[in-house]
Amino acid sequence: MTLIFAHRGYSALYPENTMKAFREAEIAGADGIELDVQMTKDGELVVIHDEKVDRTTNGKGYLKDLTFKEIRKLDAGAGKNVFHKKVPIPSLIEVLEWMKTNQIICNIELKNGVFPYEGMEEKVISLIRSYGMTDRIILSSFNHYSIVYCYRLAPEIETAPLFSEGLYMPWVYAQSIGAKSMHPKYTIAKTKLIQESQACGIAVRPYTVNKEKEMQRLFAACCSAFITDDPLLARKVKEQYR
Repeated sequence: MTLIFAHRGYSALYPENTMKAFREAEIAGADGIELDVQMTKDGELVVIHDEKVDRTTNGKGYLKDLTFKEIRKLDAGAGKNVFHKKVPIPSLIEVLEWMKTNQIICNIELKNGVFPYEGMEEKVISLIRSYGMTDRIILSSFNHYSIVYCYRLAPEIETAPLFSEGLYMPWVYAQSIGAKSMHPKYTIAKTKLIQESQACGIAVRPYTVNKEKEMQRLFAACCSAFITDDPLLARKVKEQYR
């Protein structure tokens, strides 16, 4: 059955990539969450999408130039803060601690395409192993060199290349780099591609699927999973396919 992954948590209603968004995704019935990881100036792994803190927080500047202490002072509820209190940027440790309380699957996207954070792969893998979460994590990135490196460091952790352009026979490419899955943009994840990939043992999880019609197509195609901003809508659509 097609699984539902909440994109940066329940980001349709709550501040993206925050513990609030992740907890609400679980309540909404998501099977998994997707989040983005970068590294602070002092080497802490934190959950944020953009290289700059400007869009999602009340701060300014590049995340890589800020210490963990500095980024924890920022409010990540920018634009969606209905709580009238500060929503901090979470550390990856916080997310893994929370995952000990549930069975949620987590797709960690390594945001190292613009700034190749040195040692980030080793730190992420070390944390995953120390929490005993190797079977509940998928590592993905648009930086395919990075996920190949992750596969070499930790072949027991599933990897998934992200891509937004059409690839010819992408399941062959995924197999060639040791990936067990792939995360294409939903517009290029045609039904035939999904079925051929899955027949070859490569799971397909398209992103970011927010239209009901697209959700219906993916459920009908028995797609492995898809990534959505609105896990509650996805659950409602999924009920039609039970």
